[in-house]
Amino acid sequence: MLKSNSPNLKSWVDVPKGSDFPIQNIPFGIFKTKYLSPVAGVAIGNHVIDLVYLHENGFFDKLSLPQGIFNQKYLNDFLALGRKKGREVRERISELLRHDNDELKSNKAACEIALIPMSEVQMLMPVRVPNYTDFYSSEEHATNVGSMFRDPKNALLPNWKHLPVGYHGRASSIVVSGTPIHRPKGQVKPPDAEFPVFCPSQKLDFELEVAFITCAETKLGSHITTKDAEENIFGLVLFNDWSARDIQTWEYVPLGPFLSKNFGSTISPWI
Repeated sequence: MLKSNSPNLKSWVDVPKGSDFPIQNIPFGIFKTKYLSPVAGVAIGNHVIDLVYLHENGFFDKLSLPQGIFNQKYLNDFLALGRKKGREVRERISELLRHDNDELKSNKAACEIALIPMSEVQMLMPVRVPNYTDFYSSEEHATNVGSMFRDPKNALLPNWKHLPVGYHGRASSIVVSGTPIHRPKGQVKPPDAEFPVFCPSQKLDFELEVAFITCAETKLGSHITTKDAEENIFGLVLFNDWSARDIQTWEYVPLGPFLSKNFGSTISPWI
């Protein structure tokens, strides 16, 4: 187990009981405030820690990080340093936040600047998404959808249990939590109609999923083995794959979803 994941750790920063952000979490994200342009930060309790301030004031000097790595609109360049470097940064932040470490705790001036109440920040997209693949990996979900669109007795297609079924979604419509989603329009074929009609979706659905954020670029034609896959995953976010089920029913066969799933997907701001 990583030291930063130990359940015995306690922080000098107040963390309310039941918080999503105890010292064992320390997720990365991008935020801005009334006075700060978008920068990288981590969450602890009800506060966000400004990583630009920590970096510029020597708290990461032993990690040999590139200048300005946290002073960016997205975390992509930081992720590109690799999972090992990400763990080193996370471990260092964990050290600074531990209840028995006075390095940051005793520096009141630094604490007043670096620790920002969550109520004063606006969370932004944590990464620039060049591409994403949506997998169909829940047997129960696949069975339910297969029953909806096909014969319930043959809900799962023969290939489902042998390969990772998925499709490439529209990366440009991925937005951060809290962003309004516009109701999509498309072709729908009512049960008693001879032809489809164009109208707003009446069956807008959502799904709760987990998305993996990768940290390594691959060259065209290359591949990552299953043995090396984990080291190329930086972290996870929650993902909401919005779906227009009535539009999907009509367009689904034979090539799968198109307009029914390309109008918006939501991710949580913290990795």
